[in-house]
Amino acid sequence: MNHAALISPLLLLGCTEAPTGAQGVFLPEYQGVETRLLDTDLVQIRVQMTGARDRRDVTAYATCAAAQYALIRGYGFARHLRTNFDEKGGVSGADAVYTVSPTLPAGLKTIDAEVTVAACKNNGIPTV
Repeated sequence: MNHAALISPLLLLGCTEAPTGAQGVFLPEYQGVETRLLDTDLVQIRVQMTGARDRRDVTAYATCAAAQYALIRGYGFARHLRTNFDEKGGVSGADAVYTVSPTLPAGLKTIDAEVTVAACKNNGIPTV
């Protein structure tokens, strides 16, 4: 199994160019994670941040939170189901839903929780 393919968009996030900030530096402010268990294996993750370059930054934040949530619940994997985005007054948000499971779920948008949390830490993205 190719674990790198599971989270390649997240890993590539750290390789993108810095956005246009006051000094041209990426200075995100991660403003918290809200989790809500919808069913035994279904979780809703809401995140907000400022300084996002685009939706990929907000998605990465939600993915990091989902991966950590899976680990906290004793699961090794998650699968992305959907994400809704919003932006108001410079605050970018995402409302995402994931399944969590002890084994690799079927589907294209699977997340190896351990590998993803490590990548999040390396990229300075909080997981909870």
